[in-house]
Amino acid sequence: MIDDAEVRGETQSGTGEVLIVTGMSGAGRSTVANALEDLDWYVVDNLPPQMLRPLLDLAGRLGGALPRVAAVVDVRGRDLFAELPAEAQAIRDSSNLRVVFLDASDDVLVRRFEAVRRPHPLQGSGTLVDGIHRERSLLAPLRESADVIIDTSRFNIHQLANRVGDLFADAEAPAHILTVQSFGFKYGLPPDADLVADMRFLPNPFWVDELRGLTGEDAEVSGYVLQQEGASEFLDAYATALRPVLAGYQRENKRHSTVAVGCTGGKHRSVAMAIALAKRLADVPGVAVRVRHRDLGRE
Repeated sequence: MIDDAEVRGETQSGTGEVLIVTGMSGAGRSTVANALEDLDWYVVDNLPPQMLRPLLDLAGRLGGALPRVAAVVDVRGRDLFAELPAEAQAIRDSSNLRVVFLDASDDVLVRRFEAVRRPHPLQGSGTLVDGIHRERSLLAPLRESADVIIDTSRFNIHQLANRVGDLFADAEAPAHILTVQSFGFKYGLPPDADLVADMRFLPNPFWVDELRGLTGEDAEVSGYVLQQEGASEFLDAYATALRPVLAGYQRENKRHSTVAVGCTGGKHRSVAMAIALAKRLADVPGVAVRVRHRDLGRE
């Protein structure tokens, strides 16, 4: 039994990539499909094998709009599933195809089916174990010819999603996207914020006549805010505290997060500090940082 993933042959990359995701029921096909979608693959679930070539023909006619296509094909297709080996071989002759086979030990599959209280698609009038054995026998030739085999027996859903990212993510794509968002408390908390920081401990530039009409994007306001007592100490401490959080988000396959930085109106302090914080986090490995000002211009 393979503990993690066995990859046969060289992994190719670039446009026109095609994945067929198959394997044992209960081994994590849905988790893999969701993880591939998060990696910007176009995913079709429970596709009959006979529809694979029409799908790829359509993708080809779209002129690169769908450069990475994945299809989940499994025994839910019933008698149609028998055509998968022949269809896969035909596609290999003209496409950058890899077949991904998901597996798990019988006892793990039994526990997973019992947890969701669903029958195995092949058990019929027999037992759950009968269905698993029948499927394993049916899929043995397909497993033997697969390009990638992932044994999910010891994976939880987050670990499996991370493994999919290791194998199939675009090498140039960031593992995590962090949005540093300024906002005004008087307009309400951002509902999608993962973390919130309050800049109202700093003096408000609104009460400085020459700064009132400017924003935190202007150098005069930014300089005023950042030179206040406690500002640089906060930035140093908060950026340091966020680094292990962002590393943990990547380990848990959380691909997006928002750090909200607020002040009263979302115009001066929060804007300046959000920009400064984003700069301090720009070198975090695997993280792309972007800045958004939710309430700038509302006044």
